[in-house]
Amino acid sequence: MTTPISRRTILAAGAGTAAGLVLPGAAAYAGGHPAASVRFRLDAKVLDGGEQVTSITLDTARLGPIDPASLTTGTFRVHVTATSPIPLAPGDAGVEYDLDRPVTAVRLGHRGSIVIELSYGEGQVGGNTLGYLVSRGRNVLLDLVYTITQTAPIALRNGRSITISSFVQGRLSDPEVDAFSYHVSGSGMKYRLYSPGHAHGSHSSGRRPHPLIVWLHGGGEGASLPDNYYDNETTLRANRGALGFATPEAQRIFSGAYVVAPQSTSFWLEDGPRFAPLIREIVRDLARRYPIDRDRIYVTGASNGGYMSLEMTVVYPNLFAASVAICSVVDSLTPGGPPMITDAQLRSIHTPTWLVASRDDDTVPPEANTVHAHELIPGSLMTLYDHVIWNGHQFPGHWSWIYVARNDPSINGTHIWQWMAQQRR
Repeated sequence: MTTPISRRTILAAGAGTAAGLVLPGAAAYAGGHPAASVRFRLDAKVLDGGEQVTSITLDTARLGPIDPASLTTGTFRVHVTATSPIPLAPGDAGVEYDLDRPVTAVRLGHRGSIVIELSYGEGQVGGNTLGYLVSRGRNVLLDLVYTITQTAPIALRNGRSITISSFVQGRLSDPEVDAFSYHVSGSGMKYRLYSPGHAHGSHSSGRRPHPLIVWLHGGGEGASLPDNYYDNETTLRANRGALGFATPEAQRIFSGAYVVAPQSTSFWLEDGPRFAPLIREIVRDLARRYPIDRDRIYVTGASNGGYMSLEMTVVYPNLFAASVAICSVVDSLTPGGPPMITDAQLRSIHTPTWLVASRDDDTVPPEANTVHAHELIPGSLMTLYDHVIWNGHQFPGHWSWIYVARNDPSINGTHIWQWMAQQRR
């Protein structure tokens, strides 16, 4: 019988008693000297298809100088159990997992730490930090419990060998995600904020005004309030939509930009006109508190967020310097129902707009949405891809935000980030 353990529970092995998890074969290490418990960190990275745990860093500096030659892929075994923070419903199969993670390399890291490299990649099961609940249409941050088993002694440079007595799981670390601070607006809407100079100090210059980029997430990254789930996490971990604008390349193009990612309390399409002033409140508050150039505020988003990007330019026609709407919804959500954005509203948009979609999008068909919007929004630009393929991996056609997050769309030699940065209100 197993005992439920949270993400931050102590995971013990060998002689450790905190969780009573025995290290198999520890007694067989005749020359091994037991070492105290070691904390470890989960290192993650957001791929185009979402965040994955790519390695584990053991805090082994105090164990003494380790002989790197003794570290092999057979030194440790890694097991992970991932569970949903929200009870699963029929149709949510495959969200949770319980498996061994293949170890691809073990090496010395900074300051005497040991880094266990794990197999990961687009579409690979078992590394993802998020799970998509079909029953709720939501991504959730999974509760991850990693168990490390040492299967061979570690040699020190002085000739001794050690066996770690227990392993204690620490935090999930993703430098790109962690660069965004946590906030809550006066109206209670949560958001994450990247400030220029956080990781790229050369871009910040005192109180010189900087652009602000507003990223509006897709439907899967909103909250699920009936489940008391409002995490302010999935907006950054589900894709590179917001993160792309915080990369060194984007920061150079925009000469240092703030990037804000509000999180809907449900999904933007539920009630765009109600959410619009809540987003506007965040923009106004940031412009008041930070050195933001009010003539260089940009709005962009994907799917639900693509709709909301256009909605914001309808409701606030003089707020934004440019809008980038990706696989946007403008048509009715139900057959015969009213459109989400009317033709008259689309014709009224005078904010410079660039629309992006893929022809094989079967979630939001481009002809009735992106192409239709392009035909009506005066002076709008459009990039239509045949498929969504990046680094040789083909993604669902709906995921055209991948291209914008990589600054791929271009017209007449001008890429989409450069075009945005050129626009002024």
